[in-house]
Amino acid sequence: MSRPRINLLPYRQEKRARKQREFGFMAVISLIVGLAIVFAAWKWLDGMIETQKSRNQLLQTEITKLDKQIKEIDKLREDIRLAVERKKTIETLQANRSQAVHLLDQMVRQLPEGLYLQSLKQKGNTVTAVGYAQSNAHVSALMRNIEASQWLANPKLVEIKLVEIKEDQKTPTKGVAVKRGTTVSQFTLNFDVKAATVEVKKPAGQQSGGAR
Repeated sequence: MSRPRINLLPYRQEKRARKQREFGFMAVISLIVGLAIVFAAWKWLDGMIETQKSRNQLLQTEITKLDKQIKEIDKLREDIRLAVERKKTIETLQANRSQAVHLLDQMVRQLPEGLYLQSLKQKGNTVTAVGYAQSNAHVSALMRNIEASQWLANPKLVEIKLVEIKEDQKTPTKGVAVKRGTTVSQFTLNFDVKAATVEVKKPAGQQSGGAR
């Protein structure tokens, strides 16, 4: 008895073709999905870049504003510093404007007899006095008077030596102070002029604690 024979070749070819079609379809789908993912990632990155650019631009604008404000603040600080220096200068001038008056007044008051000033120079608060004295004791007396003065302080003897007067030394009020040919002590003395202090004025009607 013979067995029937079935030709499976067309079925296998059809199955192979179907698998190829399915593979091609899946490849196309994968390609489309991959392209979509790449496009979405590109759009996301592009959006992030644009956002960062906007932030950078905003930061640059704010930095420019801050730089301008810092320059204005520096200018204000410089103006304040100059104003403070001018204020200190004015206060110093106001406090010391009477120094010259006090200096001359004190030199008249504290200059002992037998002593004659040749020159008087002031640099800042330091005064250099050059003059003649009949003896060293007269120079010592002048230094003691300066120490006791309300406006003068810190007398320092720079030099003292015996000299012979070549010409008569005169003063505007007393005539001849030192005659020619006289041997005297020539001295150079430094001392300070005290800064003037501002007196506090009491209100009208207020009396001190002294006698009434």
